[in-house]
Amino acid sequence: MHLIESSKFNRGKGKVYLGVPGNLVAYACKVSVDRGYEGFVAFDAKSALIQHYEQTLFATHFRGLRMFIQTSAALRLISQYFKS
Repeated sequence: MHLIESSKFNRGKGKVYLGVPGNLVAYACKVSVDRGYEGFVAFDAKSALIQHYEQTLFATHFRGLRMFIQTSAALRLISQYFKS
């Protein structure tokens, strides 16, 4: 994944929608599965968010800012955000 970001109106305590970043990552994982890559995705995180992504997206910290989501975590996200 190159870059995901929430709109300005959807940040902080006054956000309109919950779970937008997680939904976007789950969609990327779903596309990865659909294309035969077993849900694997990688991305560079902002350093302050590494622990957050480990906890909320089940991502694995590789080195530096690089993180990845492996198949088991991808399937978990897909089932969380895509109920059908």
